[in-house]
Amino acid sequence: MDAIDPDDPRPASQQIANFLRAAILTRKFSPGEKLPSGPQLVERYSVAKATVEQAIRILREEGLVVSRKGSGVYVRERTERPVGLRPHIERAFESSAVTLDFAGFSGETLHGAVAEPIDRIREGRLRPDTLSVRLLIPDASIPWSLPARTDDLADSPAFRRRAARIVERHAMAIVDSVEELARLGLVSTATAQVRSYPAVPLFKLYILNGEQAFFGFYPVQEHELELDGESVAIWDLMGKDATLFHFAREVDPDTKDAQFVSQSQMWFESIWNSVARDYRP
Repeated sequence: MDAIDPDDPRPASQQIANFLRAAILTRKFSPGEKLPSGPQLVERYSVAKATVEQAIRILREEGLVVSRKGSGVYVRERTERPVGLRPHIERAFESSAVTLDFAGFSGETLHGAVAEPIDRIREGRLRPDTLSVRLLIPDASIPWSLPARTDDLADSPAFRRRAARIVERHAMAIVDSVEELARLGLVSTATAQVRSYPAVPLFKLYILNGEQAFFGFYPVQEHELELDGESVAIWDLMGKDATLFHFAREVDPDTKDAQFVSQSQMWFESIWNSVARDYRP
């Protein structure tokens, strides 16, 4: 049986949430199945009621469970649910071999999501054996179909220059942080690579440890930007407004979740190893 580790710096509520999450994602608890009751979890883990309630709150905020008044807590029926990315990335870094593949516009959201686990590695609270991060971004040196000027749908070189600066600020910051971990000897093998390819992504994709995929479409919205001293109306790809859906590989390779993760990884590898080129800031 899973047990609370008193030497683990994470609070007991987080440890319990981790145990239950793993059971949900590996289908030990099936979609729609009721979780053990609060009193049962209190007895199982020898903790206070408030600790169990906080663990359930964590899972509910992640979209993994729903509470039904007077009935209990149940695993969500649908696994391809909107989710928050950050807690999943933080847990992925608890593995001994960490791989993180990203395809999207700039890596800005990813930069924020990896900050906490990288800090925990620096503090000695996490110690993966290997860490590999790969980012696929659009080639800003060639014209784009989107984003585009709203008046004539024309490519905007000024916007592409702006986008390149965003990439340098976020994607390259991830590279610097990962390479620092290797230089300091905090991770035996730590690599980070950025490659660009000749297409504009209409979606963002994250693949964690080859076991989980997070996918979301970029909404296209109009807004005004200051470009080269001129106010320009742009049809832009709004990464922060993208709703992510979560797919987890399971024991059965024929589930749609497992197939989505596998196909996502195959797509990523095909682009990475064919038309993508090493990014040059």
